[in-house]
Amino acid sequence: MGGHHSHAHTADIDGDAEPFVAGRRVVVVLLAVLVPILIATAVALLVLWPSGTPVGVRASDTTAVAGDRVSGVVRSASAKTCEGETSDRLPDGIIPDTATCASVVALLSSGPDQGKDITVNIPPQVYRAGISPGDRVDLTRFVPLDADEAATIAKTNPDALSNGNVYAWVDFSRGLPLTVLAILFVILVTGVARLRGLAAIAGLAITYLTIIKFTLPALRLGENPVAVAVVGSIAVMTLVLYLAHGISAKTTTALLGTIFGLALSGGLTAWAASAAHLNGLSTEDNYVISQLTGGLDLSGIIICGIIVAGLGVLNDVTITQASAIWEVHAHAPHLGVRELFSSGMRVGRDHLASTVYTIAFAYAGAALPTLILIDLYQQPWAQVLTSGQIAEEIVRTLVGSIGLILAIPVTTLIAALIVSTGRGPVARRRSEAASAQHGSPAGFEPSYWDSER
Repeated sequence: MGGHHSHAHTADIDGDAEPFVAGRRVVVVLLAVLVPILIATAVALLVLWPSGTPVGVRASDTTAVAGDRVSGVVRSASAKTCEGETSDRLPDGIIPDTATCASVVALLSSGPDQGKDITVNIPPQVYRAGISPGDRVDLTRFVPLDADEAATIAKTNPDALSNGNVYAWVDFSRGLPLTVLAILFVILVTGVARLRGLAAIAGLAITYLTIIKFTLPALRLGENPVAVAVVGSIAVMTLVLYLAHGISAKTTTALLGTIFGLALSGGLTAWAASAAHLNGLSTEDNYVISQLTGGLDLSGIIICGIIVAGLGVLNDVTITQASAIWEVHAHAPHLGVRELFSSGMRVGRDHLASTVYTIAFAYAGAALPTLILIDLYQQPWAQVLTSGQIAEEIVRTLVGSIGLILAIPVTTLIAALIVSTGRGPVARRRSEAASAQHGSPAGFEPSYWDSER
């Protein structure tokens, strides 16, 4: 009993039946495919890394538009009837004679006028939606450009002036509830997934840091949007996948499937954006971006957004497919490539069906206000579906789905080839028996490529 060494009942920390150890040939092939891709990604990342100030953007311009953000607490809210203006225009184009004007009295809790009460006009929609004493709000503090502007403000809303400063409504302050939700999320993720949960949170931080420090500045500098999206996504997913799932053959399989899906989505998105003339001028925010950046090509932002939007779901299906093949092999090590691929695809087809619905519902939910507005205008649905903003969502849904559809069989095939040629339970026991008989080492079993570690 003391001389018997068997791996038949080995289980990893997640309770899997038996770990799979990749053979030397598998490791060499994976590295031969992956390393050149990662080197090319690193080089492209250095080339595309933004430096300098984007053309057409000046700090003074953005400061003048944004003002200084201050916070306050609502003391009271009121509404009255006032004369209708252009901003009150009805859907039929008529400007009503009267409209609702609302305002709040807020106690400033930050800024140079902290501790003072200020009266600020608010949109009537905000008043109707509900605003109560004690609500925390964000305001913007401006300084009038000249005496004439100050006189005009004093005439229309004298209570908005304080020591020469002008205050305007921004929005509710949501810092506290968002912080509470974030803390609850971190506690639950780490409590359920433990170390992998912490790794996933670290991956989220890396993702958002990459978007802020690389993707957004590169787009503002006019870099190729497909290259920015694909290179940034590959870099992020390499770090995130290995961080969350460990360095293993299984993780590498999922990464290769993800890279394939990203490359496919990038090319397809570029073609669809050009063919459908998605110029990004379908929303007011995009017009503001165009003005502040001196005419930035907004179609590039649309292209990059479509690619990045499908990244999370793409990663989900590839890691799921790789895990499915590894699990099938652990419990049925006698299956060959064909049987493993067929079993994995049965899982993949079910996963694909639900994932496509997930993508469609997510985008439909995001576009719901736009759909309601279109419905109010009673436009024909054939015209609605080809309008700029809706067309963007349709392309986003279809491109993301096509990337998923083709990434699933590719990932499944790679996984089936790897586990069928690696050192699984049957092959390992045969190798160990041969090694014991001839007195030679059992073979190459690199610990870093233990896929279930």
